[in-house]
Amino acid sequence: MSEPSVLLAVDKRGVATVTLNRPAVNNAYNGEIVQNLLDGCERLAGDAAVRVVVIRGNGRHFQAGADLNWLKQISHMDAAANLEISRRTALAMRRLNEMPKPTIALVHGACVGGGTGIVASCDIVIASRDATFAITEARWGVIASIIFPQLNAAIGIRNVRRYALSCERFGAEQAQAIGLVHEVCETGALDDALTPMLEGLLHAAPTSIRESKLSAMRCAGSIMSDAEFERLVAQHASKRQSDEATEGLTSFIEKRDPIWYPAG
Repeated sequence: MSEPSVLLAVDKRGVATVTLNRPAVNNAYNGEIVQNLLDGCERLAGDAAVRVVVIRGNGRHFQAGADLNWLKQISHMDAAANLEISRRTALAMRRLNEMPKPTIALVHGACVGGGTGIVASCDIVIASRDATFAITEARWGVIASIIFPQLNAAIGIRNVRRYALSCERFGAEQAQAIGLVHEVCETGALDDALTPMLEGLLHAAPTSIRESKLSAMRCAGSIMSDAEFERLVAQHASKRQSDEATEGLTSFIEKRDPIWYPAG
């Protein structure tokens, strides 16, 4: 029997570790990983024994974005099924973003597309020097709309407009400079960098942490309305079924340039 795509463990201090666990495909997300993340977030949010949530990835990379083969498959489903898939994906990000516990992302290797959404949804992000980041959805003819609220809050609209349009990769130091990452450590030293962060969080009062986080987000306008959530979900789902998305995902699978790339 294969291991779950998301592993969840809670230690005696109340530190929960959520581990993305599809290392063979660089932890690219599919329907299973989305559902497991959603279930895990809801479970941890309601568990009074959990004080801190740490998210990390197994294997060579933190998270490689969406499984593009899976995206191509689900694009052929009917509109209602596509809408539900986008809603669950967006809800997993929303639950993580609004988690009433402090969240820490530990990033190594690649963090792409939806992976940047996970990172932007966390309160604290520590990346090792080997980490690279990219918001690549537009390259494949799809759209990152469901993570734009979190990205806008984390790095600002000017940086989202740059990186979500250019799809360029950038390193850990640049991620820190624009606000996506709080701390950069040496490669292989994520656990050492995590220790003092956990100490600070565990010394703080749980209710004060929860209320401080919610109050800060409300003051900044970072709590998304249900109407805006549904608008982004609908846009995300419909774009995946467009001709442009079909060509983008097919070009990836066929390992060729998409038709919109100028020849010669």
